[in-house]
Amino acid sequence: MKKSTDYMDIPCPNPYEEINREAFMSLNAEHFEGMRVDFTKFLNRRFSLSHSTLMGPMEIPSQYAEIIKIPAAHYAFGANFMHPKLMLFGRVLTDGRVDAGVKCDLSDNLSMNADTQLTSEPHMSNGKFNIDYKGTDYRTRFKFGNGAMLGASYIQSVTPHLSLGGELVWAGEDRESNISYGARYNTDKMVAVGQIANTGNVALSYVQKMSEKVSLASDFIYNYFSRDVTASVGYDYINRQCRVRGKIDSNGCTSAFVEEWLDNGLKFILSAEVSTYTILPNAPIRRYINATIIKREVESQRVKVGNVPFVWNRSKRVTLWNESKHDPLRFSSIFFFFLHIKERVK
Repeated sequence: MKKSTDYMDIPCPNPYEEINREAFMSLNAEHFEGMRVDFTKFLNRRFSLSHSTLMGPMEIPSQYAEIIKIPAAHYAFGANFMHPKLMLFGRVLTDGRVDAGVKCDLSDNLSMNADTQLTSEPHMSNGKFNIDYKGTDYRTRFKFGNGAMLGASYIQSVTPHLSLGGELVWAGEDRESNISYGARYNTDKMVAVGQIANTGNVALSYVQKMSEKVSLASDFIYNYFSRDVTASVGYDYINRQCRVRGKIDSNGCTSAFVEEWLDNGLKFILSAEVSTYTILPNAPIRRYINATIIKREVESQRVKVGNVPFVWNRSKRVTLWNESKHDPLRFSSIFFFFLHIKERVK
C-alpha cells in the first residue's frame, strides 16, 4: 500500500543559490596552472593560521587572438576563527588584496554573513552582505552589495522531492534587473534541476547516483537571444582517500582532475585539460558566471548577476572554433601537482 504524503512534514530545501550544487561540484573542478603549496597550522581548536604560495602563469588582456601569459607568483597569509555559531576569516596577499569575511548564526533559523575584498586598484574593491532565514519547509535570503546591488531569493518545498524557487537582483548603478526561476527534483538516486532567467538563458542539469561512490552528471545551457548552446557530461568518483572527476563538453575540451589524500595531511592533485579548438578573431566569446558570483569587468565597468550561468558578450570578441578541416588542431594541456600540507591537531 502506498504511503500517503504528510505535507505538514516536508524537509527544508537547499538554498536557491545552491540548487544545482551536485552537478556544479562534479563538473567544475578547480583547474589551474603551476604549483601551489598550502600550509595550515592549528593553534587550538578554534584558531588557525594559513600560508599559501602559488607559482604559475597569469593571463593578461590582449588585443590579439592569442592568449598572453606571464610568469606570476604570490604569497597569502590568513587567519581563521571557527566557532559553532561564529566564523571569521581574513587573508592578505602580496599583490595588495585583502579578503575578510564573517558568518554568524543569530538564532537557530536566522543567520548573516558578509564578505569583502579590498584592492589597490581604483573602483575594484567590493563587498556583500546576506541575511538568511530558514523555515520548516522554505528558505529565503536578502542580499546587499556595493554598486547599489539589492537582491532576494526564495525557495519552497512543494513535495518531499520537489522544490520551487526564484531570485530577483537589482543593480542600481547599471539600472539593470535579473529575474530567474528554478525547480529541483531529487531522490536518493538522482537530482534534476531546471532554471530560466530573463536574460534568455535556460539551464538544465542532471546527476545520476550509480552507487555511493560513483555519480554521472550532465548539464545543458541554451540562450534564446544569442542561440548559444553549451553541454557537458562528466563523472565523479569519491573514495575514502581519493576523488576523481572528469568531463567533456561541446567546446571540445576534455579534462580530468584527481585528488588523493596521503598520510600526515599530504594531498596530491593531478589535473589535465586537452582542447581541440582554436581561437578565431572577431567572434563572440562565452563567459559563464555562476549565479551567486558578482563579476565586474574593467573594460565595461558593468556587473552581471543572476542565478544561472550567464553569457557575457564583449565588444571585441573571440570564440573557440573547430578548424580541424583546414589546419592542424591546436593542442594544449595542463599538468600540475598540488601539495597541501596540513598539520594535524595534536
